[in-house]
Amino acid sequence: MFAELIREGSWLGVRVDSAIPDRKPLPRSDLRMQYIPVGPVAVFGASNFPLAFSVAGGDTASAFAAGAPVVVKGHPAHPGSSELVGRAIQKAVKTCGLHEGVFSLLFGVGNEIGASLVADHRIKAVGFTGSRAGGTALMDIAFRRPEPIPVYAEMSSCNPVFLLNGVLEQRGKDIAESFVGSLTMGAGQFCTNPGLIVAREGDALDRFIEVASSALRTTEAQTMLTPGIYQSYIKASARMQNDASVAELSYGRAENGPNQCRARLYITTAKNFLANEHLSEEIFGASSLVISCESDEDFEAIAECLEGQLTATLHMNEADTELARKLVPVLERKAGRILFNGFPTGVEVCHAMVHGGPYPSTSDGSSTSVGSASIQRFLRPVCYQDMPANLLPEALRDDNPLGLTCLVDGQLLK
Repeated sequence: MFAELIREGSWLGVRVDSAIPDRKPLPRSDLRMQYIPVGPVAVFGASNFPLAFSVAGGDTASAFAAGAPVVVKGHPAHPGSSELVGRAIQKAVKTCGLHEGVFSLLFGVGNEIGASLVADHRIKAVGFTGSRAGGTALMDIAFRRPEPIPVYAEMSSCNPVFLLNGVLEQRGKDIAESFVGSLTMGAGQFCTNPGLIVAREGDALDRFIEVASSALRTTEAQTMLTPGIYQSYIKASARMQNDASVAELSYGRAENGPNQCRARLYITTAKNFLANEHLSEEIFGASSLVISCESDEDFEAIAECLEGQLTATLHMNEADTELARKLVPVLERKAGRILFNGFPTGVEVCHAMVHGGPYPSTSDGSSTSVGSASIQRFLRPVCYQDMPANLLPEALRDDNPLGLTCLVDGQLLK
């Protein structure tokens, strides 16, 4: 995908404003702009995706596409996989005749190496997927440098799912079964796991809960990726179980091995959810909280109180259009991707995908870590004023040797 994007050339963002020497009261210079790479990028491998968000994942691919060298800090949870992939990249760099310095892979347990990497003056941007605490710590290091740099950290998200009443009456059973499949996929270790279900109290919600609870009770416990992730899940589950404002609805089958995630489903009222900020915190694993609403106004209040999210989902039919129309503008401010009549755990790698959102889902809500737009994180614009023609970069030459579509004097031309 990135190779095609590079050849097509729109990522360069070429703009030309021709000189107007006789303009009054002042002439206009010849101005030409293109994007260039920011410089070396530090990428942190994720614990939950040894391939897609690690050594050769989206952050590395988009930085390479931008023309930026990459230094990867491998995650200690999967050093073997990291080394295998790193050596494959190293071989590709050699095969392509590139300088070996375009890629480096570092290992180490603890925070010292990662902190030193972000603090190094040669690093110009950071890509990170992990916890809010980890991302925030890197942001702090990057901000305190003599030359602060951007940190593109994908951190925490509960990914609320709003079940509007019309569709819940119509298709509640099917939605409940699909929800459990999404919740338990990969032991719930997806950053887009559906951690909140928002629905109107009544018979339709009762039927949804009955079907979901029954399906959950048959799910097998699944081994989590690291003991640390498992321990965090157990602690978060214990806090939820000990919360007087929450009731446990159902849970999956018991663990039959170490570090296994037993799926759990809880319920609370909209009133309790709005009064207890901690209920909106992400639980990383197969755990979800149902929020029972008394009115449509509760849906709007919950949407407004949410932190930034990677995704928000609306299940609706034609009868739910008016409530959906009210919720969408709120969710646009809260999430990077809004889904309809589906579940968020699938993230398609394509041009239109947005895997990002307002803080704390990411550190920079104007960016995405998936899709071709992710290249923009590692580019910066440069304007060339009255540059001699024989010095102009190829993309900015009048004869357009790269065949680019350019914005010339306000018009798109090729």
